[in-house]
Amino acid sequence: MIKSNHSRRGFLKSAACAASIFPTIVPSTVFGASAPSNKFTMGFIGTGNNGINWMNGFLRDERIRVLAVCDVNREGPGYWDGSIRGREVAKRIVDQTYEGVGCAAYEDFRDVIARDDIDGIYIGTPDHWHAIIAIAAANAGKDIYGQKPLSLTVAEGRAMSNAVMRNGVVWQTGSQQRSDSNFRRACELVRNGRIGKLQTVRCGLPGGMPDYGKTADQTDPAPIPDGFNYDLWLGPAPDDYYCPARVGVNFRWNLNYSGGQLTDWGGHHPDIAQWGMNTEYTGPVKIKNPRAAWCTDHPVYNTATEYYFECEYANGVTLIISDKEKGGVTFEGSDGWVWANRGRHDASSKEILESKIEDNEIHLYESSDHITNFVDCVFSRKETAAPIEIAHRSISIAHLGNIAMILGRDIQWDPENEKILNDAGANFLLKRAYRAPWVLEES
Repeated sequence: MIKSNHSRRGFLKSAACAASIFPTIVPSTVFGASAPSNKFTMGFIGTGNNGINWMNGFLRDERIRVLAVCDVNREGPGYWDGSIRGREVAKRIVDQTYEGVGCAAYEDFRDVIARDDIDGIYIGTPDHWHAIIAIAAANAGKDIYGQKPLSLTVAEGRAMSNAVMRNGVVWQTGSQQRSDSNFRRACELVRNGRIGKLQTVRCGLPGGMPDYGKTADQTDPAPIPDGFNYDLWLGPAPDDYYCPARVGVNFRWNLNYSGGQLTDWGGHHPDIAQWGMNTEYTGPVKIKNPRAAWCTDHPVYNTATEYYFECEYANGVTLIISDKEKGGVTFEGSDGWVWANRGRHDASSKEILESKIEDNEIHLYESSDHITNFVDCVFSRKETAAPIEIAHRSISIAHLGNIAMILGRDIQWDPENEKILNDAGANFLLKRAYRAPWVLEES
């Protein structure tokens, strides 16, 4: 076994290069199942909804070897459509895929990160855990595929991005629309001036509070299920009683753990808006006209079910985010419009829609598969399609929108220093207090 993470990556990169140059002289065992140390090894932290779904995609990439799975829940219901998930479910899937080659199952994410033979991790936990796990993994030199939304707060996102950049690890955000050709094409049309001067961008996100886990009515205090470490599930979040409605996939309807539909989709359509606007490394200067309908009649859920706010940028462009806008992203310019959603895009004229992007024009980062892109970058050490700093800037828009709607007033944002101007109460909401003994490592 290769002892060092860095030497392992060096070996992987060298072996991949050798295979492409001299494919006939590389022994078959180099990339075979009999030599897992010659593959990029991964641990999956959070094996509930997206964790297991995306793990199945990683298992199809022959360059990957999943060595460990981790979840505070051993096995139980409360996930998509009431399905059964957890670390033992994930372990069985991995063991069946590798036909008897054992996969370890852990309750505590720190046990996964501590393993020297694991090169990278996937983070699929509830949002309030993303920052602590990501920073610990980055400090341990692990490459990371981190699910969206990136963070629970602006302060967490900044700390996460700093840790990834400081440690030089590869990061891919699970904002998979960056690997959809329709969104890329729409953004290229906008960036190359096909709709004239960009004026307004509209993001239509889902509203409501769907009962994905079939648990919304289970709000009474209940015994903690055997095999479920509820204290570790809460982690840095405030202490509160256990009930099925709180955990599983429906966690995102509570502001202690997520930000509702706004942040769930905030890593998707607003991210594409920033891509097309060429504002990926900055943000708006003002959040204005915020309004929302909040869930007030449920014992556990309290996020916005309807929402609207406008983001004003220094260049004069206005970004509108609402559950009432047309789904997807619409770019409106002086000479027409371009719209994109998953699987298709459209424009105000056939001329715009079929316009060719010439060789000397702007061509955006091209990826056709988010997992493949991550693994490619692990070997090449190049930047992924969805880097962490871009993800941080995108989800900050949703966080700022929630803050403005909670306060019921406009806020002035300084994107360079990431501060809300002249509003101590609003600035206070850029971060959260952590329940002991958990702390946010900031630098």
